[in-house]
Amino acid sequence: QVQLVESGGGSVQAGGSLRLSCANSGYTWRTYCMGWFRQGPGKEREGVAVMWTGAGDTYYANSVKGRFTISKDNAKSTLYLQMNTLKSEDTGMYYCAAAPTVCDPGPDWLRGGSEYKYWGQGTQVTVSS
Repeated sequence: QVQLVESGGGSVQAGGSLRLSCANSGYTWRTYCMGWFRQGPGKEREGVAVMWTGAGDTYYANSVKGRFTISKDNAKSTLYLQMNTLKSEDTGMYYCAAAPTVCDPGPDWLRGGSEYKYWGQGTQVTVSS
């Protein structure tokens, strides 16, 4: 049973930082493609960043490039999203998701399609201006 548990969300002022964590259990960590997604109020879900946990290759949405960093700790089977210079438009529920396959991170993997078989429950990020 694959389980993803996000944590680290909260309320910050614009310009601040947060680090989200996604703890993983129940599968072979290195064989999955992992992504961070978010859904703001009244908005559709969008992909933020994706990583192939085997080699560490990454891809970011243009809206977060240079501000967010996706990373991993293999020993802890945990995925992270470091978010700096936060803006009000970054507000939303953040989810991590796992696709049980190798991936070459790119824009297709930010769509959050059916290839992502497992999703966490989400963690709320609120950025006030």
